[in-house]
Amino acid sequence: MSKRFTTLGRFPTTRLRRNRREDWSRRLVAETRLSVDDLIWPAFVQEGWNQRTPVESMPGVDRLSVDLFVEASKQARDLGIPALAIFPETDPKAKTPDGREAYNPGNLVCRAITAVKKAVPDIGIVCDVALDPFNSDGHDGIVRDGYVQNDETLDALVKQAIVQTEAGADIQAPSDMMDGRIGAIRKALDDKGYVHTRIMSYAAKYASAFYNPFRDAIGSSGALKGDKKTYQMDYANSDEALREVGFDIEEGADMVMVKPGLPYLDIVRRVKDAFGVPTYAYQVSGEYAMLKGAAERGWLDWNKVLIETLTGFKRAGCDGILTYGAIDAAKLLENR
Repeated sequence: MSKRFTTLGRFPTTRLRRNRREDWSRRLVAETRLSVDDLIWPAFVQEGWNQRTPVESMPGVDRLSVDLFVEASKQARDLGIPALAIFPETDPKAKTPDGREAYNPGNLVCRAITAVKKAVPDIGIVCDVALDPFNSDGHDGIVRDGYVQNDETLDALVKQAIVQTEAGADIQAPSDMMDGRIGAIRKALDDKGYVHTRIMSYAAKYASAFYNPFRDAIGSSGALKGDKKTYQMDYANSDEALREVGFDIEEGADMVMVKPGLPYLDIVRRVKDAFGVPTYAYQVSGEYAMLKGAAERGWLDWNKVLIETLTGFKRAGCDGILTYGAIDAAKLLENR
């Protein structure tokens, strides 16, 4: 605790519970405000028409065909959610070792972007830049001799970012953790005239055990060979995260992200204090599944823990949060 707090009042003349007595008083002195403006909704798309497929390891989350995703995007917009993030379940027949479906202009992601932008032009679209939904190895990059190749992967990521931008995406969000990818993507976007396209870097993305339900959702869990520890960060490291973030800012990132969320709020705080840039965190699939699964069993109150955890992200320094609970949170905040 800072020394300046050690002499501020003494009981009984000072009673900190006074300001907690009534709801109106608690609201007057609240230090952190969570609003719908802080939310980004990650959603999963699939092939087909009028198709909705539950993700078993993520209760309450469905993969949606593009037509249903458009309708869901309208709901998100009407609730005031500023942006959504698109993740595809790619047809296994389209997956290859080089992940070339990632930069096919007619792929599922690009079709979903175009459809949403046509129907809901006033909502922001964030697009993942990584090969794992398209790679038959389940890795974020191109694998050669059992190792994910850095520079070869950059070429594919640049192509992916370009086709997604051409389809209408507003923010490219590289999640691959290859060295140099922010600079390569920024240069390519600028060279193509896309100077206004933003980059939200997954700057400090850890090799975490909390991602498994997400891999179920995009259909990569069965394909993944080995782990991702040679490119995603060691969860024991904190100083390294600041180096990663600093490099990405220098290379042109407009916003940075820490992933996962709750186990890494100390990293969020360090990033925000060190750089003061727009800072985000991702309440990842495993975090969501734990809370939602416990709530379904009656062990937790979903509405309460959702708002509590999202407020915790804000308190730690987040300017926004990617959460699968964005729709529920927006409804709760609307009714406050």
